[in-house]
Formats: sequence, structure tokens, C-alpha cells
Amino acid sequence: MIRPLLSGDLPRSRVLALLLVVILICLAFAPFLFPGVRTVDTAARICIFIVLVASYDLLLGYGGIVSFAHTMFFGMGAYGVALTSTHMGRGFDALAIGSISGAALAAVLALLIGLFSLRVRAIFFAMITLAVASAVAVLVSQLSGLTGGEDGLTFKTPRELGPAFKFGKETFDGTLFGIKLNGKLLTYYLIFGGSALLFLALLRVVNSPFGRVLQAIRENDFRAEAIGYRVVYYRVTATCLSAAIAALSGSLYAIWLRYVGPDTTLSMTIMIDILLMVVIGGMGTIYGAVIGATLFVLAQNYLQNLMGVLSGMTEGLPLLPELLSPDRWLLWLGVLFILSVYFFPSGVVGRLRGQR
Repeated sequence: MIRPLLSGDLPRSRVLALLLVVILICLAFAPFLFPGVRTVDTAARICIFIVLVASYDLLLGYGGIVSFAHTMFFGMGAYGVALTSTHMGRGFDALAIGSISGAALAAVLALLIGLFSLRVRAIFFAMITLAVASAVAVLVSQLSGLTGGEDGLTFKTPRELGPAFKFGKETFDGTLFGIKLNGKLLTYYLIFGGSALLFLALLRVVNSPFGRVLQAIRENDFRAEAIGYRVVYYRVTATCLSAAIAALSGSLYAIWLRYVGPDTTLSMTIMIDILLMVVIGGMGTIYGAVIGATLFVLAQNYLQNLMGVLSGMTEGLPLLPELLSPDRWLLWLGVLFILSVYFFPSGVVGRLRGQR
């Protein structure tokens, strides 16, 4: 049963399988295992970024395509939900239309970019995507009447997804294992379920004949062209599919935050984070997205707290309290990234699978 669900792509490592199972259990039961606003928010972000990173791995790890426009597609999905919810009201129809519209627009824009630029060398395609993403970010900031500009948009989701909505009163007392059964819990499981379905869909894609051809193109595009595969067609299709799934993950992010803005969805910082997650987890593995996103989001949220504890424990020692100051958490995050690349050049998943 597990093999068909994972499209035949088993972890192929006991340690990796154990890590994936632990992460799955923690995310599936996060509201009950780790009650608290911050921990549940961290779990939701991990779910969303797993899909976003996996969609980028389809491009970079499987297709060998370097793009800097992924946050643009992510933002399109988020703004699609925000705009439809703002103008249509707080209904599930607004969320559905916004998500589908954002994904469709992202796919169309990816198609246009791909058709005009995927025939050139990889570095030129990367620069074109960077220019388009920067232009879109500026445009969103300037169209304040539509997008809210730098302040972004705050919108309302359906009442069933709000904290005030209660369910289970007929059977329970409104709680389960001490956790309130409310709309926020429903929202989390909407995020978790949507992310799981999108991840499994990506896993199916990379293990299909289409995914195998993409890997062949990545290894040697001239040979793939010579044996009859239309390289540009496959690359453009991968770009469109990756953009659509990135947009859908952006829609989930907007539903969770109930807010969108240039800094939360279109920032180049997010693009850099995505690249780091792909490299840490392992390119061309899909499972690397799970490991990379989990490690990176946890480090972003808790490394500063951990350093504060270590700084307090080393108080009185020379130099160490200053080096371990919570204000220097970004420095240590960079050090951890360098060490991970040095010791895991093929990523955590690649290393666990015995790859060099």
C-alpha cells in the first residue's frame, strides 16, 4: 500500500524512512503534540514550504533549470486568494477561484517566459527570470489601489476557518485531548491535507516517464535531443507545472496568514531560503524538500532561542557569551549551512542514500 502511495519511490534508507515518518507524525498531530500558537504556526509553515521547495526541486534538481522567479509564482497564488476574498467576500468559493486563478496565471506567465528564454543558455534564463520577478515585485508595490502596496492586504477567510467557529459540541465538550475544536484547527488541517496532496502529486510526476525524461535532459540535453525528445517542450512543461504548484502553495500560505504583502510572498529573501532548503535536503530527490524545509524553518524559529539558552549557560566565560548572543543567530545559521554543504555535498537525503 505504501509503495503505490509513494509512486514506487521508497526512501531507500532506514534512517531516512525513520526521519520522514517522524516528521509526518509530528506534522499530522502538531496541534495535539505541540499545543501553542507559535508551534502550530511553525508546523503550518513547514507544510507549505515543503511543497514550495519540492516544486522548485522539480525545476532545479530534476530539470537542471535555474530560476529566480519562484517567489513570484508563490506570490501570485497568495494574491489570487487575497484579491478574490476581498472582492467576493469570505467564502470557500472565493478561496477556490483565487487559488485556481493564481495557479493558472502563474502557469501562463511561466509558459511565456519559458517559450521566449528557455532556448538560451541557463545563465541567461536565470537572469531573465530574476528581471521579471523584480519587475513584478515593484509593480505589486506600486499598485497600492489593487494590491495594498507595501502594506499588503488583510482579508477574511470563511467563518468555518476562523478561531470563533466551534465544532464538536454535540459529541464533545468543544475540546479533544485538551485542544479546542475550532476553525483554526480546521485551517491547519486544510493546510496539512492540501500540502500532502500536492507533495504526493509531485512525487508522482518525478517518477513518471515525464520525470525520467527530465532527468535525462538534465544529464545531457544534447543526447536527449538526438534520440528524439523535444527538450524545450519538456523544460517549458516542467516550468509551468512547477509554477502552478508554487502558486497553490502560496494560496495555502495566504489562507493560513489571512494576509499577503510583498515581504511575505515576493521577497528575494524567500527565494534564497528556497535555494538553501533544496541544497540542504538534496537536489533531485523530492524527499529532500521535506528534510530541508523542516530543518530550515525550525532553525529560523528556534535557533535564536537556543542560542539565548547557550549564552546564559556560558555566562562568565570569556568570549563565548558574545559569540552565542541571540543577535548573532544569522551568523550561526550561515555556519550551519556551510557545514551542511561541506559534510553533505549531495544533501542530507543524498548522503543517507549513500550518494557522494
